[in-house]
Amino acid sequence: MKTRKSILLFAVMFLLGMTAVNAQQNQKIAYVDSDYILANIPEYSDAQEEINQLSKQWEKEITALFQEAQELDREYQAESVLLSEDQKRKKKEAITAKRQEAEALRMQYYGPEGELYTKRAELIQPIQEKVYNAINQLALTKNYAFVFDKASGTTMLYCSDKNDISDDVLDEIGNVMQTVRREDRKRDGK
Repeated sequence: MKTRKSILLFAVMFLLGMTAVNAQQNQKIAYVDSDYILANIPEYSDAQEEINQLSKQWEKEITALFQEAQELDREYQAESVLLSEDQKRKKKEAITAKRQEAEALRMQYYGPEGELYTKRAELIQPIQEKVYNAINQLALTKNYAFVFDKASGTTMLYCSDKNDISDDVLDEIGNVMQTVRREDRKRDGK
């Protein structure tokens, strides 16, 4: 009786082990190159260009305020020997106020909740969501257990081109937004 239980237990364990091995062998792995994908979505390039133009404009405004503060400081340094203590204090306050104004503007544009963050979320986040949804859809339909991003800094010591589904993702996204045609896509260095 004990031998039968042992044999039955061994058979059950063997079947469970084989099922686990079989399940692992059926898992498919793929990767994408998100930099390549985004570079082949014109809407993403347009959004990046708009953000860069805004950033340049804002940087000019901030630089102008800091230059005004420097000019006030130069004037103060040149005149300080001729000024009364009250006039010196007022000039120093004006310089400090101008610097604070420049810093406040910098925070308004570039701070954690600033206009750059808001604009980036408005323009780029919907594109990233479409890419993510396309990857999820492909993973589900083609039964991928894992999809890695080659561009994210994940260490990949080797990756075969046959496992790269970046073009499939771009084709999937092409159903909802414009992407570069497959034959016109270019990879960096290729």
